[in-house]
Amino acid sequence: MTADSVEHVISYWVIFQTFHSPTLAGFAVISHWLPFLLFSVSMGALADRRDCRALIQAGQALYVLASAAWGVLFLTGALEVWHAVVILLVHGVAGVVGGPAAQLILHDMVGAEHLHSAVRLTASSRHLAILLGPAIGGGLMLALGPAWGILANVLLYAPLTVLLLRVPYTGHLRRDGERPGARVRGLADVARVVRAAADDRRVLTMILLGAATSLFVGNAFQAQMPEYAHDLGTDEGGARYSVLLAANAAGAVLGAVLLETAHVLRPGVRAAIGCAAAWGVTIGLFAVTRSYPLAVALLAVNGVFNIAFTSMAQTLVQLLAAPALRGAMVGLFNTAMLGLRAGSGVTVGVLGAAIGIHASLVVSAGAVVATAAALLVFAVRPPRRGAGVSA
Repeated sequence: MTADSVEHVISYWVIFQTFHSPTLAGFAVISHWLPFLLFSVSMGALADRRDCRALIQAGQALYVLASAAWGVLFLTGALEVWHAVVILLVHGVAGVVGGPAAQLILHDMVGAEHLHSAVRLTASSRHLAILLGPAIGGGLMLALGPAWGILANVLLYAPLTVLLLRVPYTGHLRRDGERPGARVRGLADVARVVRAAADDRRVLTMILLGAATSLFVGNAFQAQMPEYAHDLGTDEGGARYSVLLAANAAGAVLGAVLLETAHVLRPGVRAAIGCAAAWGVTIGLFAVTRSYPLAVALLAVNGVFNIAFTSMAQTLVQLLAAPALRGAMVGLFNTAMLGLRAGSGVTVGVLGAAIGIHASLVVSAGAVVATAAALLVFAVRPPRRGAGVSA
């Protein structure tokens, strides 16, 4: 994940310097999340049937191909817009190929008892990578230049790729002879997975919760951070701006440590909904504050709630899913939690162009809180006679 972050730092900088194209910059965000929207369920179903180690390695290989292609084009000075479009799409596909497989192999390693802790620690490592990526990427550009820096970044993918040659877990060792998952190829198969999710109200609630937080807010506020920083009286390129960018990720890492050591929150549907609602409230308050210290504090607290509700939701989906559909169900959750982030550029960015980014973020955060309240009512409502288990 650090290598992924480093690639973003270097490639986005060169794209800006070369083309000065806001449209291409916007496509870079869309291309990152669109594959999750389109292919997560299929890749999850594939992880149900195949050795997850090989799928993770395939994703790693695509990441390496993207970094190597950037490096060659930077060295030769031959980079064109269509090159950037293709490489950005390859990079996006790399994430979705290995994503569900990584979650299944994690479950295989630790079992149900420790899955929540493992998911939370893995998520915290992702946020730690967001913190480390800019520092390492910037250092590589200063020391080696963009071309050799991104080629050196290829080496960061090697340890996990080599480790997977020796790891004994396949993602399926705990299935005890259960039949492998079915293929998911078309819309009818995806609809079958959605119906399976709807059979358990808890799973459906977690998927809808992920969809709401992703679609309405996602991480779109990060792209608008220069303007938020300006309105807080901070210059766009200074250290105070960097602190704003890092505060959310730092809060998530701190939250993971606190939740691991204090054991104050057990994974549950109501707890996940409550943390998601608190996440919406804190990001809404960030949008209206004009105090820089308070803004940093709110972003950090927001990161704590983010790591709490996302790890709970993912854990519940994995634990409650039928084993034969676990990968497909994880893929469906990734579609909601990650793929729909492509839409947050509309709810925060496009709406922000019309009413201002502060107002649009407040409206979007309010939609998250309202959805969380509705899902809480849905989750605790007694089931109809003959319906599935309630929350």
